[in-house]
Amino acid sequence: MEDTIYAPSSAIGGAIAIIRISGEQAGRVSELLDRDPARTPREMVHARLSLRGELIDDCVAVYFPAPRSYSGEHMMELNVHGGMQTVQRVLGALATLGFRPAECGEFTKRAFLNGKMDLSAAEAVMDVINADAEQSLKSALAQLQGSIKREITSVEELLTDALSGIDAAIDYPDEAEEDTIEALPESLSAAIARVDAMIAKARRGRVLRDGLQVAIVGRPNVGKSSLMNAVLGSDRAIVTAVAGTTRDIIDEKVSMDGVPVRLIDTAGIREASDEAERIGVDRARDALIRADVVCLVLDASVPMTEQDTKLLADTQNSTRIVVLNKSDLPQACAYAGEAIRISAKTGDGLRELQEKILALAAPERADGSTITNERHIRALELALTALRDAETADELDCAATDVKNALHHLGSITGTDVDASVIDRIFERFCVGK
Repeated sequence: MEDTIYAPSSAIGGAIAIIRISGEQAGRVSELLDRDPARTPREMVHARLSLRGELIDDCVAVYFPAPRSYSGEHMMELNVHGGMQTVQRVLGALATLGFRPAECGEFTKRAFLNGKMDLSAAEAVMDVINADAEQSLKSALAQLQGSIKREITSVEELLTDALSGIDAAIDYPDEAEEDTIEALPESLSAAIARVDAMIAKARRGRVLRDGLQVAIVGRPNVGKSSLMNAVLGSDRAIVTAVAGTTRDIIDEKVSMDGVPVRLIDTAGIREASDEAERIGVDRARDALIRADVVCLVLDASVPMTEQDTKLLADTQNSTRIVVLNKSDLPQACAYAGEAIRISAKTGDGLRELQEKILALAAPERADGSTITNERHIRALELALTALRDAETADELDCAATDVKNALHHLGSITGTDVDASVIDRIFERFCVGK
């Protein structure tokens, strides 16, 4: 990390663009300015930025000396006018100082390597940026503040104490305290319970990061597209009286009580009459399999058909909500199971439907200790497997190996025990300015 790096950390083309510089030589930016921000650290300084005597821009500069900066290194931030030409000229001027453009996520990567944040908090940076619903943002902000690290650390401390007892019993069997060995099953059981609970929460909490996938399925002309438009509050899907109008998947995001939801409007499922409709029906069936929640729409104003009955059978093992649409019309559907009656036309029942969707598959609240990252979930699952192996191990040395494996997987979440290649892959997904 000897290089000094630079990159825009905001969008180019607006009124103001922020350019970030980090590294040992960041203070040299003052060579381009008519005032030295390093004389008043962490204070905004108005200065003119020039190169070889030619004015480039009026700007505001802030200097952050190490280690009290985002990256833990010396940093400078320039607030310049956001036009493309201005930003490009400023970047060109920085290049003349021997600095290089930052790689994707390099500022946050340096912050992690310099101990400014753990790996789970670093990954939460992009979750904060990408959050498209209130609960998603709350969860990401809590993780950015170290909530995941605190949860993981508490389990690591429990396992480290247990491991020290095991190692002592192996190395000094005659001197090992009997109560240390007797306490091992209880310690392992407690760790297993806590990791298992984190995984259970994570499977529901994942929707805060990736969005809850809700597939709207049914035979043609039962009102699937009308339902989607009603929930979105806009005419996103084409609605006509002609059966089979929707030929492909329509995927839109919406926030339900702060939870991100991906609504997937599908083609009516039936025996297709042409190739285009057949492809749409196949995609509808695939969406049904992948969805977190399936909303099976029936037309409440007409008797049930064989297609309705088949779809009820096909979705019985899914997390399913049966929706009886067109409740504003005279009722003729004989479906007797649990269902929610709605009218996509008038909006009746829509609130009840949304509450049911969230109750089935979304977390009750944005708890920052909830794991939402798929990499973290996988690491927890591997740690749980290792702990269960330790619980059933016949020999102390085998139990010790299993506990060490569990600690390795837990450490991969916070970055205390993780391969460099994993770190590189994580930060490659970041935007350049972060």
